[in-house]
Amino acid sequence: QLQLVESGGGLVQPGGSLRLSCAASGFGLDNYAIGWLRQAPGKEREGLSCISSSDGTTYYADSVKGRFTISRDSAKNTVYLQMNSLKPEDTATYYCAAGRPYYYCLGARYEYDYWGQGTQVTVSS
Repeated sequence: QLQLVESGGGLVQPGGSLRLSCAASGFGLDNYAIGWLRQAPGKEREGLSCISSSDGTTYYADSVKGRFTISRDSAKNTVYLQMNSLKPEDTATYYCAAGRPYYYCLGARYEYDYWGQGTQVTVSS
């Protein structure tokens, strides 16, 4: 059974950091594009960052560029999202997802095939 499980969310003060993890089971993450997306109440889902293939090509949305870093640990079959300088507007449910490799995985028409259950991130003082 193919499964993605996110962890690492929580409550953090503005300016703080969190690292989200996305652990895969049932398939190897190296063979897929892996993305992090988020959705806040009343807002559309937003693609944040992704690794498009095993060559490690990464993409970032302008809203998180310079603050968030995506990385992959192939040995652990896990993808991470390091989030620094967090702002209240980063508050959302964060999802990881897996899809076909070698595509622009932040594109509006890109569709992910597998999704995690989400982890809540709240940035508040």
